[in-house]
Amino acid sequence: MAVAAAPKRQDTRKFFENLSGAGKSIAVLTSGGDAQGMNAAVRAAVRMGIYVGAKVFFIHEGYQGMVDGGDNIQEASWESVSSMLQVGGTVIGSARCKEFRSREGRLKAAHNLVKRSITNLCVIGGDGSLTGANLFREEWSSLLDELLQKGLIDQEATLANSELHIVGMVGSIDNDFCGTDMTIGTDSALHRIIEVVDAIMTTAQSHQRTFVLEVMGRHCGYLALVSALACGADWVFIPEMPPEDGWEDNMCQKLSENRADKKRLNIIIVAEGAIDAHNKPITPDYIKELVVRCLGFDTRVTILGHVQRGGTPSAFDRILASRMGVEAVLALLEASANTPACVVSLVGNQAVRLPLMECVQMTQEVQKAMDEKKFEEAVRLRGRSFENNLRTYRLLSYRKADSELPNSSFNVAVLNVGAPAAGMNAAVRSAVRVGITEGHKMFSVSDGFEGFYKGQIKEIKWGDVGGWTGQGGSLLGTKRTLPGKHLDKIAEQMRVHNINALLVIGGFETCDRIKQSASGTKRRVFIIETMGGYCGYLATVGGLAAGADAVYIYEEPFDIRDLQANVEHLTQKMKTSIQRGLVLRNENCNENFTTDFIYQLYSEEGRGVFDCRKNILGHMQQGGAPSPFDRNFGTKVAAKAMQWITRTLKDSYKGGRVFTNSEDTACLLGMRRRAMVFQPVSQLRDETDFVHRIPKEQWWLKLRPLMKILAKYKTSYDVSDSGQLEHVTRVRPRESDGSSAI
Repeated sequence: MAVAAAPKRQDTRKFFENLSGAGKSIAVLTSGGDAQGMNAAVRAAVRMGIYVGAKVFFIHEGYQGMVDGGDNIQEASWESVSSMLQVGGTVIGSARCKEFRSREGRLKAAHNLVKRSITNLCVIGGDGSLTGANLFREEWSSLLDELLQKGLIDQEATLANSELHIVGMVGSIDNDFCGTDMTIGTDSALHRIIEVVDAIMTTAQSHQRTFVLEVMGRHCGYLALVSALACGADWVFIPEMPPEDGWEDNMCQKLSENRADKKRLNIIIVAEGAIDAHNKPITPDYIKELVVRCLGFDTRVTILGHVQRGGTPSAFDRILASRMGVEAVLALLEASANTPACVVSLVGNQAVRLPLMECVQMTQEVQKAMDEKKFEEAVRLRGRSFENNLRTYRLLSYRKADSELPNSSFNVAVLNVGAPAAGMNAAVRSAVRVGITEGHKMFSVSDGFEGFYKGQIKEIKWGDVGGWTGQGGSLLGTKRTLPGKHLDKIAEQMRVHNINALLVIGGFETCDRIKQSASGTKRRVFIIETMGGYCGYLATVGGLAAGADAVYIYEEPFDIRDLQANVEHLTQKMKTSIQRGLVLRNENCNENFTTDFIYQLYSEEGRGVFDCRKNILGHMQQGGAPSPFDRNFGTKVAAKAMQWITRTLKDSYKGGRVFTNSEDTACLLGMRRRAMVFQPVSQLRDETDFVHRIPKEQWWLKLRPLMKILAKYKTSYDVSDSGQLEHVTRVRPRESDGSSAI
């Protein structure tokens, strides 16, 4: 699916050059449970802080280090955060601190900060850690007065450190914090879960087994719900939505029906906090005993535990944490005495700032609703993204009897076009099952438009797409053939099969995201060529995720002087303690400055300082199993598209015929800023560069300055979208506006 370009607007941009950190001190700490991506957030905050001229400090071991002081609080340097982007956990340590919960402990912490003139805190942790930070800020003035009265600080120090500013970033694999679509670490945890599920599926299929998997989530079912959606689980148990009484019989009946349909395995996913309608825990062992007793199936239990916290952070978490770290420093620079403590959050593809305590209170309301058995309210409070996940899972998991289906006379065909992309099969599965649920007869088209005009069309049933979610490539087959030369034949096939609507899944070029990190004992620079045609998205976000020193793309022209400046910049960096350099080149960025040319230039100019290696990733970027993000996104976007098709068919049906003479009967579904939008294809003509097959305006180009800043280049950074403190709201957009959170 392509992403619709943002509409043009008057240039009211503002840039962060006017924000100076000179004379300010910022401390960064991680607290509570660790989460993959925390190091990327630390790295981004440290480098952005140093970049704007501030002093930046590490606080080791979280609040415990703040209370103990001494060597736990150390000044950070640019090089001190090198090579930590790809490391899981938190290298500055995290600890739960009982002492900080007491005023005496917070008094010690305040003294340690004042001694170093630290008045800006960047806290990375969960709601408990952020609540503690907010209390610390509220008490700050009285803590300073007490330190002054005890003679531990003087009047000058009291006045110089009179305001404490706090910005939070949520690091939690559970994604249990209201106000943000994703918390740092959640995507990586989903990767660990899906890796295990994919591995289990092969052995389960071999022996016709049922597997019960327990995943983390004592109070939040996000990991269980999304992993169930991403692997097509037969059943899922989450604390926000306990099963109704009699669920045991319903679950066993469904498992039995799936086996009868020749499905060789069953997957049941259980959040560790799962409960029934009477607040009684539902445990994996109880489910196993139930399945064995009622069905006699060979059943095994797997408890993933802390495996979910381990491993390297995903590309998504590295990019999310890097954006959040930079935004946190900007928020600290702009903070005033009247600015409430805030958290930086992700909504859609936009970074936003929200009042910390509004988010905490909303998060606490979820638990209160669950305690009072107001489960529908709990789901609503989790946010539209969680609601949509649950709604989509229900749509795809519970097959209605034919007698229960709506009476529809419409035929809908699904086909893949363009290059194969991970997630296509998840989208097809979702489209087929939602279409059947809507009452339509669904058809699959093999090999794209080429198969369409050749008549490679057949009806596809609910069970035909079982197990498709985790498959890479395109099981329907896809080719780059365009329909232009064969429109008459395609029209004839549509008449023969009476096809009323088409769902086309594909785009100009769609590739899975890369995760490339390189390290060695020698000083070495890696030159990597990525795919993407003329679109530099893959190279840019890959560079941000891997900490690249330079990324060359078509959208940002460069010449030999730029190349020379990049080589000199990297050479100077490699003369320090930095051991590794990374340069990415989009395959079509420049016809003369090829990957070989850049490799030879860096090799020659870096002689004696570093050596070079090159790698052309090629089609491996399109291979492999889809990531949890791609499975989830493909599933939900296809479900949304099929529901739109149903509404549009009904609105266009008159006198026994479907009329498609208005522009809004052929739309592209994609994300624009914070929402999914259906945009008439006819409107895309003015927004698309058809020669190079890319949008004329690309939102992700705003990320390039961020990547350059973190690589120590002086550059300009548009912060027009930053600086506005928003509020947590429960008001949802009207359905008629065509937008909904994914």
